[in-house]
Amino acid sequence: MRDDELAEAVRLREAGSREEARALLLGLSERHPDDAEIAYQTAWVHDALGLEAEAVPFYERALAGTGLTAADRLGAFTGLGSTFRVLGRYDEALETFRRGLAEFLGDKALRTFMAMALHNSGQSREAVGTLLKVLAETEEVGRYRRAVAYYADHLDETV
Repeated sequence: MRDDELAEAVRLREAGSREEARALLLGLSERHPDDAEIAYQTAWVHDALGLEAEAVPFYERALAGTGLTAADRLGAFTGLGSTFRVLGRYDEALETFRRGLAEFLGDKALRTFMAMALHNSGQSREAVGTLLKVLAETEEVGRYRRAVAYYADHLDETV
């Protein structure tokens, strides 16, 4: 029953029926308050509906619990940090991204979202450096990889 309802809620969210998915997930969350997977999916649907403040406690419950796959745990860190950033809670966003990066070393998405929070918190130099490092790890940089990686740490350097 739980698995079927959860699968239906995810299907509804993915099909764009987010309000229906939210109603189903809120019921599941009420019946299974310690279920990290349900909490994560409930947070996700709230985010998808633009209900960021309501998503926060579900993300926190998901990360405090056990049973999430690594991909879902990474998604919960990314979602919670991004949600904090959108809410203007930059210190909490940065703390969340740092916690996520402690578990998922070097994850490019986490680092990219963290760069946005760094910028929002007035740390634009570190934000640009972070983005340059992420960019330097991609194939798109091509033959400029060494230069981009160098300038990530020496952004203000001139000759």
